[in-house]
Amino acid sequence: MADHHQLSNFIWQIADLLRGPYRPPQYERVMLPMTVLRRFDCVLAPTKPQVLKEYYKRKDTFKDDALDAMLNKVAGQRFHNRSQLDFEQLKGDPDNIDQHLISYIKGFSKNVYDIFERFEFTAEIEKMREANILYLVVSKFCDVDLHPDDLDNIDMGSLFEDLIRRFNEAANETAGDHFTPREVIRLMVDILFAPDDDILTKPGIIRKMLDPTCGTGGMLAEAQNYLREHHSTAKLWVFGQDFNPRAYAMAASDLLLKSNENSDIRYGDSLINDQYYGDKFDYFLANPPFGVDWKRQQKEVQREHEKLGFTGRFGAGMPRVNDGSLLFLQHMISKFEPYQPEAEKNGSRLAIVFNGSPLFTGGAGSGESEIRKWVIQNDWLEAIIALPEQMFYNTGISTYVWIVSNRKQRHRKGKIQLIDSRTRWQPMRRSLGDKRRYMGEEDIAAVVRDYGEFVESETSKIFDNEDFGYNRVPIERPLRLLYQMDVERKSRFLDAVPHLLDDVQAIDRELGREPRPNWNEFDKLMNALIKQRGNKWKKIENKLFRDVFTERNPEADGVILKQRKATDEPNARVWGWFRDAKGKVERMYESDTQLRDFENVPLTDEIVGYFHREVEPHVNDAWADGDKIRSAYEINFNRHFFKYTPPRSLAEIDAEIKRMEEEFMRLLHEVIV
Repeated sequence: MADHHQLSNFIWQIADLLRGPYRPPQYERVMLPMTVLRRFDCVLAPTKPQVLKEYYKRKDTFKDDALDAMLNKVAGQRFHNRSQLDFEQLKGDPDNIDQHLISYIKGFSKNVYDIFERFEFTAEIEKMREANILYLVVSKFCDVDLHPDDLDNIDMGSLFEDLIRRFNEAANETAGDHFTPREVIRLMVDILFAPDDDILTKPGIIRKMLDPTCGTGGMLAEAQNYLREHHSTAKLWVFGQDFNPRAYAMAASDLLLKSNENSDIRYGDSLINDQYYGDKFDYFLANPPFGVDWKRQQKEVQREHEKLGFTGRFGAGMPRVNDGSLLFLQHMISKFEPYQPEAEKNGSRLAIVFNGSPLFTGGAGSGESEIRKWVIQNDWLEAIIALPEQMFYNTGISTYVWIVSNRKQRHRKGKIQLIDSRTRWQPMRRSLGDKRRYMGEEDIAAVVRDYGEFVESETSKIFDNEDFGYNRVPIERPLRLLYQMDVERKSRFLDAVPHLLDDVQAIDRELGREPRPNWNEFDKLMNALIKQRGNKWKKIENKLFRDVFTERNPEADGVILKQRKATDEPNARVWGWFRDAKGKVERMYESDTQLRDFENVPLTDEIVGYFHREVEPHVNDAWADGDKIRSAYEINFNRHFFKYTPPRSLAEIDAEIKRMEEEFMRLLHEVIV
């Protein structure tokens, strides 16, 4: 039986033939498709004569999908090749090997041919032909024995995964676009399956998993590896989607190499071309692109949000257009299996990698906050794990794994666990792009232990859902206006409404030019005068008059919006009703937008008590606008794990300065002497 590590090393050595026409980060463009071709060639070899016989017998009777299905059945695989060529025969005509190789690829069934179209392999064949290395590369691959008798599907999958990993690491400047470090995937998978040991040990159990941003399929492959190691009787059918053509081709090839009959990888943009519309899944894994805008998809996503609401995928809200991460979270939640044990529907679990932005970006009422609120109020957010920095190939920023589920265990209901694993890392012997650290087995085990034990510690904090929520309360203050008539203002007003000249002259003459600090009183007198003159101003004219002839003045009386008889309504003062000196009338004032402020009141606090305690003692004419209160959620991860370090004593600082001065003088003396 062949060793997949040795084969991986051998194929890696073949890649050296590409040096010159290709840079090392480009080697995978040739080596991965060639590995797939060689495996398919070896797998199909035993049935190739029967497939060719059936093809020539049926090709004029059946077409396309029907013919593919018949020939696949004869081949005993999910694919076939009806070309008369194979790898050995390709070497027979070195001068035309490029044409023969293209013809050989076209002989595959549609599912395989589509994969090679996404690999854009025809262009690589032409490039190798021009560099006179095509024949040599094909010849070397003839020496790679990938026959299923020597390398079973599991080991072949491991070989291909290893090659993908190695080539992606070699191309680390772009690897992060579709490649997640293996140890991060392992951590996510461990925690995703952790509560389900009892379910997964049932004989013949089948579960479905989706990764809507699957890249090269590493997360799905690692999940299958985990089940093989821990629950060998369970079956995991995996499904993925990606819009990067080469990444899709690698992931789809991996599935075919492993002969995953009930699994599938599909091509397309999950946000606007959902290839699994209406499907439900038991598990989800994803590492959506960090901080990537979704302007290209905005029109269609916005339309779905507005037209379908919660019957579609994006009912909770629209994040800002420069980061679509939370759209993928909503997309996956829309595919949750309902939790209905009586109907044998066991709900769903997901693990997703985010940067820090989805934790706190966006204030109350924003799309991000509304999405967080939707997830937390439905009690779906189970845990958030802070990963070490410098873990990914194309970014060194802080990253977090969210665990979301609609079937929380009983002791987790109403709770959210934060796990700090930022110090659990080992240094890389050699940096790979921005990746300078990795999590070792003990590091991963420690995080999984924190999750499983679900107790408070230095690295594990447990909160009620409401602890992350707050009410954003608008705090208003009265608009205080001082009226003043003067020539400059009169001229400015009449320039806009010259037809009101006679009325303005009357106001000037009858009401005078003395400053008036009570706008309500003056407004009443002015309106009575205008009415007496047999006129009536439009609302827009009244507004313009006030804008021109008044100015804000903290000593002026507040502008009364409405008033009523005094009531026994509790806390009326908090909500803006001020009782007059006689205690018989309550007034509500017009608010001054320039003085408006906001208070974030924790959901665990009561707004009225907070107002009396934190606002009223400092601003005695303020009130809370109850109609505009918005609830919101944010998770300030760092605050909950912050450790205060007291500053050093002055004596210690002085002593250090003295030592530095002495060292400086010593060095200076050496230079002078």
